[in-house]
Amino acid sequence: MTTLLQAAATTFGTPDPVAIGFFGVFIVITLGITWWAARRTQTAEHFYAAGRSVTAGQNGFALAGDYMSAASFLGIAGLVSTSGFDGLIYSTGWLVGWPIVLFLIAEPLRNLGRYTFADVVAARLNPVPVRISAAYGTLATIAFYLIAQMVGAGSLIRLLFGIPYETAVIIVGLAMMAYVLFGGMLATTWVQIVKAVLLLAGAALLATMVLARFGFDPRALFAAAAQQYGDRVLAPGSLVSNPLDAISLGLALMFGTAGLPHILMRFYTVPDAGAARRSVFIATGLIGLFYLMTFVLGFGAMVLVTPDVIKSIDAGGNMAAPMLAELLGGRAFLGFIAAVAFATILAVVAGLALSGAAAISHDLWSSVIRKGHPLPGEELKVARLATIVLALVAIALGVAFKGQNVAFMVGLAFAIAASANFPALVLSVFWRRTSTIGAASSMVVGTTATLVLIALSPAVQVDLLHKSSAIFPLKNPALITIPLSFLTGIVVSLLTPDRESAQRYAALETRLLLGEE
Repeated sequence: MTTLLQAAATTFGTPDPVAIGFFGVFIVITLGITWWAARRTQTAEHFYAAGRSVTAGQNGFALAGDYMSAASFLGIAGLVSTSGFDGLIYSTGWLVGWPIVLFLIAEPLRNLGRYTFADVVAARLNPVPVRISAAYGTLATIAFYLIAQMVGAGSLIRLLFGIPYETAVIIVGLAMMAYVLFGGMLATTWVQIVKAVLLLAGAALLATMVLARFGFDPRALFAAAAQQYGDRVLAPGSLVSNPLDAISLGLALMFGTAGLPHILMRFYTVPDAGAARRSVFIATGLIGLFYLMTFVLGFGAMVLVTPDVIKSIDAGGNMAAPMLAELLGGRAFLGFIAAVAFATILAVVAGLALSGAAAISHDLWSSVIRKGHPLPGEELKVARLATIVLALVAIALGVAFKGQNVAFMVGLAFAIAASANFPALVLSVFWRRTSTIGAASSMVVGTTATLVLIALSPAVQVDLLHKSSAIFPLKNPALITIPLSFLTGIVVSLLTPDRESAQRYAALETRLLLGEE
């Protein structure tokens, strides 16, 4: 083990021409895509929704690319390699959220909205309070999601190129800003597609190399893990020992998928609801295949690299997959896998920045401040200015949360999405009696309660502030905040009936089934 540790310590942090070459190729390709897309991005519709010209197949790969983030590749592999079976609760929770998106969300979203999920909630309600509340929840979700991506990127580039963590985070922030600023949704879509293909290919190759060490028998891999670390690594309880914590995390991951602003925004890029539905079906298959591979990668890193070595390089365990790649394929393969991981992060960060810019420019500036009548070209200018601000915020958050496990941080973002966005979306679309104040209250209470309980949870009080105990016992608050958000929306709607909104529900139902046309 000492030899492995020394080898890893000397290799990681040393600049390598092959790794830099792979990074350079990806940057050149994606900048080329951005240049191509920039020539076609002249209006708000092109910036937010790629002119609604994306096919179902393309959007399926882009959805998968948007969803398979640093948490999926780096975080889950790291959690499984250090915690065993329990690390898979994240991949399971994220995957089972997709049937909800497929059967409940995709078609209504495409038929009722234009650019953001707030368009759907405000379809029959008073748009001003609804959009302000939606922007609050959206930006809070994006902030936590950005933390995970920036931390993963900073750790990866620091260890590969030997540059300071803070410098690495700045590089990622600037690259993301360039993609969104000039190429908009069209560039982001194609960057996601390229990234999805690379990630699936890289993970498949790495998983094949792991299984080759065990005669292509997964049972032999798991047996080796149990032999080295005991049967406990194949049983639940090492990462999430409290049953309520497990349920709460599962709810956050499952329902948070249907509330993620950067995922929901993708449904506006396709021409109709049928294409939206097909794209979700394709994305679900790709994501399911990928999560099966993370199972092998995590246990492969546990057996071949060992948890102690992994943690010695990165305390959050995020470098398990790259370290496994180096062990099995040498420095060149490490360079390829690292470039894939970097592509993963950069593409997701671009999607997050785009959805945040849309919340600021479309929901707040154009719909609230300008009352739905912005000056020609003004909304696009505000969106680009918002992108610059979000890039600076992402850099600051990445520096502040150095060393956190990225899968865990994304779990908190999912809790906000599940509590802030999902209940209001369901109530406004499927319950006639939902009122404007009810929907707005649901989003504000869901967002605020989640942020407060996260601040009072062991994740912050014990892990970050190093206190002996926390005021709120659960690491993820979704078990409390999702029901609270639904209950708030229902009770407030009943106390503040909105007859005009109820009367407009019939028209909404028609659009829901038939589309805008």
